This record gives sequence, C-alpha cells and structure tokens, in this order.
Amino acid sequence: MRNFDFYAPARILFGKGEENRIGELLKPHATKVLLHYGGGSIKKSGLYDVVTASLKASGLSFVELGGVKPNPRLSLVYEGIALCKRENVDLILAIGGGSTIDSSKAIAMGVYYDGDIWEVYEQGKVIKKALPVATILTIPAAGSESSGDTVITNEERQLKYGYGSPHLRPLLSIMNPELFFTLPKNQLANGVADMMSHVFERYFTNTTHTDLTDGLCEVTLRTLMKNALLANKDMKDYDAWAELGFSGTVAHNGLVGMGRQQDWACHGMEHELSAIYDVAHGAGLAVLTPGWMQYVYKDNINMFVQFAVNVMGVEGSYRDPDAIVQEGINRLREFFCKMGLPGTLSELGVGEDRLEEMAKKSTGAAFGEEKPIGGLKKLYWQDVLTIYKLVK
Repeated sequence: MRNFDFYAPARILFGKGEENRIGELLKPHATKVLLHYGGGSIKKSGLYDVVTASLKASGLSFVELGGVKPNPRLSLVYEGIALCKRENVDLILAIGGGSTIDSSKAIAMGVYYDGDIWEVYEQGKVIKKALPVATILTIPAAGSESSGDTVITNEERQLKYGYGSPHLRPLLSIMNPELFFTLPKNQLANGVADMMSHVFERYFTNTTHTDLTDGLCEVTLRTLMKNALLANKDMKDYDAWAELGFSGTVAHNGLVGMGRQQDWACHGMEHELSAIYDVAHGAGLAVLTPGWMQYVYKDNINMFVQFAVNVMGVEGSYRDPDAIVQEGINRLREFFCKMGLPGTLSELGVGEDRLEEMAKKSTGAAFGEEKPIGGLKKLYWQDVLTIYKLVK
C-alpha cells in the first residue's frame, strides 16, 4: 500500500425532504447565491419552487444561470464568472447532476482566477481559492457532489479536460433519492456506467496489499449492478436509488482509491469521444471499458481474475485464468447490454475517420508532447487507437 492523504470534507445530507432545508443550511455561509442549473426539468418537477422559497424564507438573495448541457461548456462558464463578479455572488448552488456541479466549480474558480480559467484546465495551474459550492443532486452519476474534481469542454477547440483541487470539494450536498424518480432510463444507465468506471479506474492496479480498498471497490461495484437492475424495473424504487446515489458518492470521493496506483485511461479515451461527438460520458465508458480490459488484462491477469470472481461471480478452474477473465468481461458487457447501453463506437455515431486524431489527442501526441495514459498499463496513442478499433 502506498502513502496517502485522505481529505473528504463534503457534508452529505441524505434522505427525503432534505432539499427543503437548503435556505437554513446556506444562511451561515452566504448572502447572495447563484442558482446554476440545466434545462427546465427542475421547474417542471417543482424543485425550483421549493429551493427559491427556502432561500427567500432564510433571507438569501439569488441570481440565476441555467442552460448547462451534458459535457458542460466553457462558454457558459465564462458567462457565469462574469455574472458572479457583477452581482457579488458569494456562493454557488448547483441544482442538477455532474455537468451542473462541474460547471459550478469552474465558475467558482474563475471568480478568483486572474486570467482565462481555461488555462487552469489546460495547464494544470494551481488555484488558491474558489467560491464555496453547494449542490442538490438530481442525477447520481459523476460523484461531483463530494469530489474536488471538475471536467469542462472547450467546444470551440473540441477539447475536454479535467482538473482537481481540494478547494473544489462542495461545502454540502443534498441527496434525496426521490429527486431521481423522473429520470429517463438512459440517464440511469449512463450514470451507473460512470459510477462503475470511477471504481474501475481505482480498482485495477499494480499496487499490492490493498485488501481493504479492494473490498470496498468490489462491494461498491456489486451494489451498483444489483440496484441498477432494480431501478431499471421500477424507476420509483426509493431503496434502489438510495443505494445507487450513495454508491456514486463513495465511488468518487477518493476513499476507494486510497493507497493504490490509479489508472484513468478509459476516462482519458472517453473524453475525446465527448469533446468531438458530444456523446454521453457514461455511454462512452460502457463501450470503451470492456475493450480496455481485453487489451490490458495480460499485464496483470491476477487482478482481472479477482474482478471476474469477486465482482462478476465467475466460477472456473484457476488453471485457466484466461477463461475466467474472458467470462468476467463478457458478463460485464451483458450487464451493460441489459441496461440498454451501447456496445460499439458505431452505435454512438463515431466513425473511423477520426479515431487516430482522438488517439493522438488523448496522449498529447497531437500537441507534440506525448504522455502515455493509464496506470496498470501505459498506453501510447497507438495503443489507444487499437482499443478504439477493438470496439468500433
């Protein structure tokens, strides 16, 4: 096990009706709030009225910025930064899923950053301060409600980059599973694939003596798969959504990756799909992950046998580890298929004409300075291209 520094201060308020308390919860931390959200769903559901009534009752003023899209756009971030500065906003309330929360974090950094906020994402510059961010989660998927991470798409340059800082951990997050009931099934599926990938990126490692985090990863994955199928049958299954929502937080608050080398190759490869083709992040991960497994498993076959047995329930002779691994990968594909997720790049509308371009972008080769991605196996652009072709 490696040395680690675990810091996860985000406060999670879980359960029915917790969104009604948002005003009293934010009152000690703010005087003027930016409400940041996506389309009109929070108004149709009545959540907008609940939130604004609570803020008014607590004497908090607010301004609004809607319009967040999946794969959140840099252009809206610029708009939010200008709005917060003009209106002297001192806290951002994100109402939505990972895209809205990530956009809020970018705005929160940009208010204090002296320069173009895109530089932070592109160059990895260290930030010293950000506005506090609170969240009301409406889509369990990204885990951004408790993480210090954010991902933004520069739509003009077709680039999608992530950034992380302890300053970006949300002050508090409200998670009421009832708010997930009206989600369409494709968002359930995409969200589960994203949550599972957050665990996979930490689970598949060359680091040894990680029994505790191995077990935490495995039980989180099993919990996600079991309850995804239950929620898919009944989209108002409170208990299933509760398990999914909490699992999404655990998957990405850092806990399951402590003390171990992490990978993140699949995320790096998928960001190219989202940046160019604007595909749903979880759907892209569902396509790429089995292909990545197929390409790298021989570099640490024991880790993949462990996954197949402990997570996917595969039985077989340990004298034939390849057969065990193949069955594990097949069962993962079957699970994604049951959830209605795509299995190939062509199903996502991704053609062959830009595969090499995406492969080179993912490792930096397109910009003249290649840095291989991945931890379990270092992937150069030719490796990435091979994986793209495996799942085309």
